Amino acid sequence: MFDANVFEGRRERIAEQMADRSLAVLFSGRAPHKSRDAVYPFHANRNFYYLTGIDREHAALILQKKDGAVSATLFTEHVDETQEKWTGKRMRDDEAQMRSGIADIRDISQVESTFGALLSDADYDAVYLDLQQNDWNQTETVAHQFAREISARYPGLDIRNIHADICRLRAVKDKAEVNAIREAIRVTKLGIENMMAHAHGDINEYELQAFFDFTLRSNGISEHAFPSIIAGGERATILHYEENDQRVADGDLVLIDLGAAYLHYSADISRTFPVNGRFTPRQRELYEIVLTALEETIAAVKPGMTYPELNEVTKATLTRECKRIGLIQSDEEISKYYYHSVSHPLGLDTHDVHGRGFPIEVGSVITIEPGLYVAEEGIGIRIEDDILVTESGTENLSADILKTVDEIEAFMANRAHK
Repeated sequence: MFDANVFEGRRERIAEQMADRSLAVLFSGRAPHKSRDAVYPFHANRNFYYLTGIDREHAALILQKKDGAVSATLFTEHVDETQEKWTGKRMRDDEAQMRSGIADIRDISQVESTFGALLSDADYDAVYLDLQQNDWNQTETVAHQFAREISARYPGLDIRNIHADICRLRAVKDKAEVNAIREAIRVTKLGIENMMAHAHGDINEYELQAFFDFTLRSNGISEHAFPSIIAGGERATILHYEENDQRVADGDLVLIDLGAAYLHYSADISRTFPVNGRFTPRQRELYEIVLTALEETIAAVKPGMTYPELNEVTKATLTRECKRIGLIQSDEEISKYYYHSVSHPLGLDTHDVHGRGFPIEVGSVITIEPGLYVAEEGIGIRIEDDILVTESGTENLSADILKTVDEIEAFMANRAHK
């Protein structure tokens, strides 16, 4: 768990972006309805969690900035002891205060009345809301509903979007965030090793996934960063293959793309290995091309670069090496075998904020994930590491996860399971 001063510092920094005589209101959200009385698992709005450390449903934050002074009020769900017998303990005020560093804790039912009282008692000109909108058909969030209600009730109030301001802060990771990502990577490493240790010809993809999932749970991790990809043979040429329900033939490669999440911070690792523990000469040849692209792209990372610029480095390496072995004849042909981007930011979201189009900054954590997908040979290869951008260059946070051909073959040759 993070210290409360981490969240206090973040609220101070976001308040610096707010105009004087303004309010900011953020909501944790609610679990989407699934069917009848069932709901999907709840995931707190990441910006709300970033500022509060609270990952519970039906919570809200009001920040006030007036005459340069900033104060915060946190709203949480009322404790219903009868309901707790069915669904478990609710967060008490003392726990909410300990996590968030906010002393003023109120019931969630008081959000609107508190907001109205603030507008009545003081001269506030603007309210900031987190109005994230990924696409036109996105389901309306609590923040969008609140914006509609207050625009009707307070027509003179200036409603502003604070989403981009929070995302700019999230782009640069503090020490606590980097340590959380390190822990997610550490457990992911153990899970990958458990998969490799139990792999064999004709194993099912879901069996391999079970070895990974068991490792996470046995290390106290209950959250995956994203749905795991366990793709054997030709299925590895499908970038987001998630069925994980086919057998992996003896001699095939298996591509895994997966990660644990620790304190909601993601690891995102891809590895490709022979299910029987031995690369064929052709598999080794293609694998080492991807590994070269990984190494050359990581070496090229520097502050100020954009993600498309990094991708051009990867494409140049893959093009050069694929022409060398005769897989392609012209530069344009590389798009047949490599058809995704090489990098994205990593953090509270696996595909984190401030991505494509924004320059990479010192303190960013990014992925580097080149691949080759040779459908006619039933081979898909991707190797992905998680990289911290520093003043002096980069730090590969996942450097000790098995990666070279020799490392993988040696590990699988010495495994206890045969």
